[in-house]
Amino acid sequence: MPSDTVEQLLSELTLAEKVRLTHGATDTEGTATGFVPGVERLDVPAVRFSDGPLGVRTDEPATAFPASTALSSSFDPELAREFARALGREAQGRNQDVLLGPGLNLIRVPHCGRNFEYYAEDPVVTGRFAAAVVDGIESTGVVATPKHFVANNQETARATVSAEIDERVLRELYLPGFRDAVGAGAGAVMSSYNRVDGTYMSEHGGLLTDTLKGEWGFEGVVMSDWFGTESVVGTANGGLDLQMPGISAEELMESMGAPGDDGDDGGASGPEDGDEDFDAQGGSDYADGMPDPTTGGLYGEELADAVEAGEVPESRLDDMVRRLLTQLERHDLLDGSADAGEPEGAVDTPDHRDLAERIATRGTVLLDNDGVLPLADDADVAVIGPNVDEAILGGGGSSETTPFTETSPVEGIEARAAGPVSVARGHPRVEDISLFDAFERDDGEESGDESGADVSVDDAVAAAEDADVALVFVRDQATEAADRETLALPGDQDDLIEAVAAANDRTVVVANTSGPFETPWREDVAAVVASWYPGQAHGSAAAAVLYGDSDPGGRLPVTFAPEDAYPTAAEHRYPGVDGEVHYDEGLLVGYRYFDAADAEPTYPFGHGRSYATFQYRDAEAVDDSTVELTVENTADRAGRTVVQAYVDSPTAPDDLERPPRELGGFRSLALDAGESRRVTVDVDERAFGRYDAESGWTVDSGDHVVSLGSSSRDRPLDVTIER
Repeated sequence: MPSDTVEQLLSELTLAEKVRLTHGATDTEGTATGFVPGVERLDVPAVRFSDGPLGVRTDEPATAFPASTALSSSFDPELAREFARALGREAQGRNQDVLLGPGLNLIRVPHCGRNFEYYAEDPVVTGRFAAAVVDGIESTGVVATPKHFVANNQETARATVSAEIDERVLRELYLPGFRDAVGAGAGAVMSSYNRVDGTYMSEHGGLLTDTLKGEWGFEGVVMSDWFGTESVVGTANGGLDLQMPGISAEELMESMGAPGDDGDDGGASGPEDGDEDFDAQGGSDYADGMPDPTTGGLYGEELADAVEAGEVPESRLDDMVRRLLTQLERHDLLDGSADAGEPEGAVDTPDHRDLAERIATRGTVLLDNDGVLPLADDADVAVIGPNVDEAILGGGGSSETTPFTETSPVEGIEARAAGPVSVARGHPRVEDISLFDAFERDDGEESGDESGADVSVDDAVAAAEDADVALVFVRDQATEAADRETLALPGDQDDLIEAVAAANDRTVVVANTSGPFETPWREDVAAVVASWYPGQAHGSAAAAVLYGDSDPGGRLPVTFAPEDAYPTAAEHRYPGVDGEVHYDEGLLVGYRYFDAADAEPTYPFGHGRSYATFQYRDAEAVDDSTVELTVENTADRAGRTVVQAYVDSPTAPDDLERPPRELGGFRSLALDAGESRRVTVDVDERAFGRYDAESGWTVDSGDHVVSLGSSSRDRPLDVTIER
């Protein structure tokens, strides 16, 4: 409920001042992604917004944490909560009030350029991580902004495409993560660019007003994505509370210190119609994923007139402002002071550096291993790959973070190894790509890898032949505003792997990717490691896992398969036809589809190997939503496993498609050598149910089989729960 303070302020604000609090403006300090100026005469403070899924992005460095896929691969929401508290402290340390994250759209399309910012193909994993990260950020007094609400599952045509989704599918797959984030206390939600069933999300009254605010009781602020509004009256009446950035693309780039076309400190122009420089700088690569940059200032220009004309009720305007003021008061920003009990801001602390490395190691997934890993301390190692001399910090776009420090794979291996280390790139550098490339002016200079002509696969083969083990680090390219064209590794990296593997049968491939990737050389190498985008601690984390100082704690939050095997391989499902993308695969996304089709993935959801071995036994139901089992580490070394519980419910009515099984819960645990532990796993209530348009959530009566194991395809134990 709004406080007396908020209501008093609302009564004293003029129409112009109210409108001023419903849209962004130019940041007076030039540090923020977004800025709302406040009302000085009433002591309503300015509010600063920072991008933040992987680290706080301002004009100064901050800790560059691993990608969200690396975090979720830990299957440990408590680790996510610890990360989020650090993220909140770093936001405070950079004088930012609102973090634009977490990103929690479901990984429906393996090609999606922004998958590295998301958690999983499964709503239970997504929801638990979303809730943990929101809770952690909010606990520091910073506003968390889960995004992008809702069904923003591709970057291709993201600003215009209509996601055609059945309500049941929306309720069971795509909304639960947002509901969990709201339940965890999110102070804001960001609407997505796309349309849902023909209506732009920024003006979708059914989802923003009826579902989010009405049904779920969300009392926070709904803000637009940047330039993500198509109207004034439609968005205001549909439930949008805050239009961002509130200024033009050119003004936004100027405020953030982007270089101008003459090389001075002026602002770079945004991608406007007729901008020849933009077109010359690869605009065609990103234009399909870019919103209209001319819409940024609509509220400032037209909202007051719409209210005075009665097109937008003044009560709606009051609600928009009330929501913002309520969140400012809730986060102790209205009185200009923070609660003494809240943590102080801190950036790049030793604890944060350690945490960045722990997340990178815990999120590393050992996909295959024939015994070559962990490496012997004194092994003669060849470190090979196009980017072995740099840390892979993340994908391109709004989550880009500049760290104070970083370690490359070469630096990490050389610091850890007791034996000889040789280095050969073997392939030209695979360059980062970013939507910000679209804003760069063409200065006529050549760009790219100038040393590419000197790079030879022969050098890599020679290094591999002389080594005990060849470590080949490969990567993909991913960015906001563009999807990956293929799941194959860019360039000739597959050929590099094949050549090295032919020269050394103890070849280990370490892949730094945004999501699934093709593995045509899988049978020819000794081990395959997925370490996503590991952030600033890339090299030290890789060394810790490869040498066995840390167990590879990650498990796959997304299914790996050949790209033509996914349900979204059909054009009408992705990238869409005639402006529409049809979600008619229904609930059969990711592992649910492969189970229903009885198709064999390359690596199943939940898969990942440890350097230890584990036995699961003696499972039983504790109550109607909890199962218990004994887990024993049968190895002579410590290790980590993730217990996963999948629910196979009674047959639903014949006219409803249902996956063979759905993840209901999971538990990550570390066990010492020979240790046994009795473990409980809570099963999400929604895994027992289904959504019915007439009666809402329904649980089919009967026996629900809960199968327990280490992946979606390895479930040795069954427990029956009667509902």
